[in-house]
Formats: sequence, C-alpha cells, structure tokens
Amino acid sequence: MSKQTVIELKNITKVFGEKPREALTLLEQGLSKAEVQAQTSQVVGLNDVCLSVNRGEIFVVMGLSGSGKSTLIRHINRLIDPTSGTVHVNGVDILGMQPEELREFRRTEIAMVFQNFGLLPHRNVLDNVAYGLEIRGVDKSTRHGMAIEWLETVGLKGYENSRPHELSGGQKQRVGLARALIMDSGILLMDEAFSALDPLIRSGMQEQLLELQIKLKKTIFFITHDFNEAIKIGDRVAVLNDGELVQTGRPEQIILQPATDYVAEFVRDVNRARVIRVGTIMDKTLVMPCEVVVPLLSTCEDVLPLFAAHDYVGIVDSEGKRVGGIGAKGVIAALAQHHQALE
Repeated sequence: MSKQTVIELKNITKVFGEKPREALTLLEQGLSKAEVQAQTSQVVGLNDVCLSVNRGEIFVVMGLSGSGKSTLIRHINRLIDPTSGTVHVNGVDILGMQPEELREFRRTEIAMVFQNFGLLPHRNVLDNVAYGLEIRGVDKSTRHGMAIEWLETVGLKGYENSRPHELSGGQKQRVGLARALIMDSGILLMDEAFSALDPLIRSGMQEQLLELQIKLKKTIFFITHDFNEAIKIGDRVAVLNDGELVQTGRPEQIILQPATDYVAEFVRDVNRARVIRVGTIMDKTLVMPCEVVVPLLSTCEDVLPLFAAHDYVGIVDSEGKRVGGIGAKGVIAALAQHHQALE
C-alpha cells in the first residue's frame, strides 16, 4: 500500500446466504455467478474485486442496478464484512478492528452521504447538520457555529430553522452534504447521493461537489448508475458488472479504450468532446511557437472553437511549460474513433 493509497480493497468476494464457503469454493474453481447460485442457492454480490483509491481523488464506481456497487461501498466503513479478501483504510486493516475501534473509525475518519438524505425529521436544518458533532460531544455553541458556516458553504444560508419537510430534494441533499463535511473526515463516501434529484438540480450538485473538492481535497468514493455523472466528476472510474470489476481508468481512457462490450455500450452515446482531454491525445512533438496555448486538462470541446482562427494550439503543463500541441484533425480523429469502433 503506497503512501498515496487511502483505500485498498484486495480480492473482495461477498456471498449472501447460509453456505458462503461452499459458494466461494465453486468460484475459485472458475464457476460463474449464475452457476454458483444454481448449485448452492447462494447469491454472489462481489467476486474477487481489487481496487485502490488515492488520497484527494474522486473515485467513482459505476454500474447498473444489481452490479454490486452499494455492497462494495459498505465494505469501506464495514457495514458488512467480505466473505474473503482484505480492506485497508489509511494503512489499517479495518476487518481486524474491535467494536470500539470501529466506532471511533466511523466517527472520525469517514463520513457518508446517502441517496435518501437520511435527515432527522424532528430536528431543524441546523441541528441536522450539527448532529455528528453532537455525537462527538462538541458543545452546542461550537457545533452550531460550524454548522452555520457549512450551510453557507453549500448555499443554504437562512434555512437554519427550517424542517426537512419544508425543503426541496436538492436542498435536503445539500443538508446531507453539509452534515458529512462538517465532520472534517478525510474520506467521504457517497452512495447514489444525487440519483434521486431532478436532472437540473443533479447537475448543480455535481458542479458544487467539484467546486468544493478544489478547496477541500477530500478522498471521495462515489457510487452511481449514471455513466455521464461518473465521467463528469470522477478522476478515475471503475465499472462493475454483475459483481465483477471489468475496467478501471481515467474517464477518457474508459471512453477511448473500453475493455469489454459492456463498457462500450455505456460510452456509445457519451459526448466525447466534453470528456476527452487534449493532454491525452496531443502530439508531444508539436512544440513550435504558436499564438494560443491551453492547459493539459482542457477538453476537446474547449479547443474546438480555437481552430476557427488557428491551425493548431499549444498545450502547456501546470507550470506553463509547452508539452505538445494539437490540430483540428487530431481532435476530430479522437472524436471519430468511437464511431469507427462500432462499425
């Protein structure tokens, strides 16, 4: 486990049923999830999943309903234990924690934002946000002061005395986000946090999360069934299918090089121009002087308008050093690659 690795899951298999070991033996012999269920009546939730999450990144796990996403995230705060495999958080084996250690771990090192908001209906917004600090024993004046600051941060200043039933879905989710952030935990787990929201509100929450992340630099483990959401907010994306991890990579890697037909189906209708970064497709030998330069992380959509007046644009790193360039043909080729692969 490297110094940059915060969460590491190794060979995680989870079997639901009364005979998990019998099912595990069959999986090790190479039988499929369906074959194991047919022979044992045991349900394989996850099968030999390995992944690591780096400090300060938004790591998104994407998959359809039943793929094992929520099962996976619940291993990280040990709401469930694996049938086999190991879970390390900040270098510590959390499966070896005793009950008191586990409670302290959940109180201090990790916070969670739920899909269904999970607000306490009898408490106002202020006390909902401050609830975790109250459990920690923080005095009322201090926790309320911190709660007011976080409510302002998420755009809910003036709603301190409102009750949850008086809020819209987007406002409730902002309360949930503030309640998690106030705990100042290094790790934030988000299980389908925005999926219950209307599209416009959902997009706004995604933008706010990205804006907050620039400041906070949390390690965020985000679950979604929406591929567009995954590639919009994820530094890296892992794709689950039927309990198995089929591909992990940066959003543009997933789109340019889908590992399976299953992944290819997800990328089929994605607006590639908004995802593919010019640093991924640039010509590193194209370093002659030019009139306009863009950062490595610029997308194809960012640079396309520039070709109306320029044959090519230079690309610079975070320190302003030229590292390559790209022309209109290079961008068009990258955008056309997907359609060629489908023919």
